Amino acid sequence: MPKKVFVSGCYDMLHSGHIEFFNQASQYGDLYVALGSDRTIFDLKNRKTVNDENERFFNVNALKSVHTVFISKGAGHLDFVEELKQIQPDFFVVNHDGHSPQKQRLCEQNNIEYIILERTPHADLTPRSTTIFRNQHKLPYRIDLAGGWLDQPFVSKHHSGSVITISLMPTHEFNERSGMASSTRRSAQTLWGNQIPVGNLETLAKSLFCFDNPPGTKIISGSQDAIGLTFPGLAKANYAGDYWPATIQHRQDEQLLSFVESVLYLVPLGPRVAGYNVLENTQINSKNAKALADAAENHWQAILDQNIQSFGQSMRENFEAQVALFPNMLTPQTSQLIDQYRHQALGWKLSGAGGGGYLILVADEPIENAIQVTARRK
Repeated sequence: MPKKVFVSGCYDMLHSGHIEFFNQASQYGDLYVALGSDRTIFDLKNRKTVNDENERFFNVNALKSVHTVFISKGAGHLDFVEELKQIQPDFFVVNHDGHSPQKQRLCEQNNIEYIILERTPHADLTPRSTTIFRNQHKLPYRIDLAGGWLDQPFVSKHHSGSVITISLMPTHEFNERSGMASSTRRSAQTLWGNQIPVGNLETLAKSLFCFDNPPGTKIISGSQDAIGLTFPGLAKANYAGDYWPATIQHRQDEQLLSFVESVLYLVPLGPRVAGYNVLENTQINSKNAKALADAAENHWQAILDQNIQSFGQSMRENFEAQVALFPNMLTPQTSQLIDQYRHQALGWKLSGAGGGGYLILVADEPIENAIQVTARRK
């Protein structure tokens, strides 16, 4: 009997990258493709697919490499669990973008071999991904490298400090509510269309911040999101108790950007658990705010020095200071994942407020199956 191979995904806007992935996966046996339903994809990505589930089913089913295709009945990131247990495949195949610790654990629990493929184009074709197609407009994402939370006055009023961000090219379609400024990015698309306009960077960032937080907004999105999206390269926004920083330092040195790119690795976390609230059980005081501000200053200096040891240590100090302020950021699942990579990484933190998104690692050696990012240049 041929082996059974299981893959899952959206497979919207079918392209050569999808087809080559199916071809490679089918080398292991009969290929079973689990399609996310329209409802599931909307819940996860907060947007509709270009092609509905019936058209996506038709397109994938027409491929000679596919043995069976179906629309998953479940919901969430693991919407295919019921079908997986029914099919009992020998292999579960993903590419780097689709890898997650939750999928890997599910396979271990069900005695399924978990295989991660490199994203490689067929023959001489240009590498393709749905994200590249969807983001021809090049609207960026951003990571807050250090100091996150100091852009909120209820923290920086206790001690002034900086938030350090790096603007990213959209080489990956990062999860919603993952701490990559995806909601502010949607506001930017509504405001400007498919690209950030030319103009004074701080004026553009202020415009986006105001548009993202219209009068009456109860929970203000920090201005580091708008700054991180509009300022290419690295930005250091210095806060002193207000929503907008007193000053912004900006660096686009190629050596600095290449340094950060080369040592950052992202590992996906699972979705936020029901009832997660980072603003409960807080310990916001001068001591903890100062620790966060100090860690951010050390992190900025480590970037300028291109010192990977200091870069990793200051990121770890940043994370510890954030957890001291907001203990709910460190969930049992996150703690378990940190322990898994502790021996490989020099430092770590979470993207955004935690409870979902990505574990960001600093390492001097490649971390298997992790995502590397590309900084946005001017």
